[in-house]
Amino acid sequence: MVNNNIVMIGVSTGGPIALKRLFAEIPPLNAVLVIVLHIPPGMDYKIARSLAAVASMPVALAADGEYLRSGHIYLAPGGFHLKLEGNSRIILEEGARVNFVQPSIDVAMKSLHKPLKKRRIIGVIMTGMGKDGAEGIRHVKALGGVTIAQDAVTSAIYGMPKAAVETGAVDFVFPLMKIGKKLLELLN
Repeated sequence: MVNNNIVMIGVSTGGPIALKRLFAEIPPLNAVLVIVLHIPPGMDYKIARSLAAVASMPVALAADGEYLRSGHIYLAPGGFHLKLEGNSRIILEEGARVNFVQPSIDVAMKSLHKPLKKRRIIGVIMTGMGKDGAEGIRHVKALGGVTIAQDAVTSAIYGMPKAAVETGAVDFVFPLMKIGKKLLELLN
């Protein structure tokens, strides 16, 4: 198991714009960032490129078997579920949709393991329709992780953040621009 802080961000409708705003504001973080965005195959590469244009950290599509590197952002490709093996290695799986989507935030977050000493796992649910990510947030909280949801006012659609908040497992509810500040506070 690699000794990295991990931030896993789940997002859907309104996600590309929200992610660009978030990444334009934050400096490099002492963490691996994994983004699970509900996107179809073919759009993922364009979104990764647009995020790379504004982010202060390298952004890439997650590749099967790739080991995570701190200070990097990985975007789950469309059409695959992303899992982390030992909190350190990306596994991409085909298979049935979960919560009507692929990639699924719940699948990705539920693959996380308790971090090594002095390391953090942070789960973030941002704008989106449906309830994907709610069970994942519950799992992150059970591991001792920190959980954050985007607020209703700044969400394009407050479905996923609301479902996460309703689990009772969300530590912080913030407007979009305060999420980056909180990540910086928690990790740097």
